[in-house]
Amino acid sequence: MRSATTRSRPLLVLGAAATIAVGLVAHRLPGLLGDMLGGALYAVLIYLLLAVLRPAARPVVLAVAALAVCTVVELAQLTDGPRTAVAAVPVLRLVLGTTFSAPDLLAYALGAVGAGGVDALATIRMRRAQTGA
Repeated sequence: MRSATTRSRPLLVLGAAATIAVGLVAHRLPGLLGDMLGGALYAVLIYLLLAVLRPAARPVVLAVAALAVCTVVELAQLTDGPRTAVAAVPVLRLVLGTTFSAPDLLAYALGAVGAGGVDALATIRMRRAQTGA
């Protein structure tokens, strides 16, 4: 298992802020490109936030958890819950969405797997640097 010092919470928070900024730009891109990129970045954001909460967690655990959170949010859009919440607090549209879209599930999977892959590679490089290998 990783030590808690391998991930820096301040860097994770900075990464999350950068992901939000890029996601807000991607959200404005037209069509499928904007939808897919926005969905993938949403999963990356969830991954980073989970890593802030559990900095010692393995990348695969964080990726699965991020995908699960994103999937639950997407499936909730099949109910009136998100629409009701967004009607009360419009900014929640960016977090909860309002309309179910099956392609979003693919985007979430790509984002979660991508984040986990980058994290795993960074972990390998960090361990090699620490051991001098």
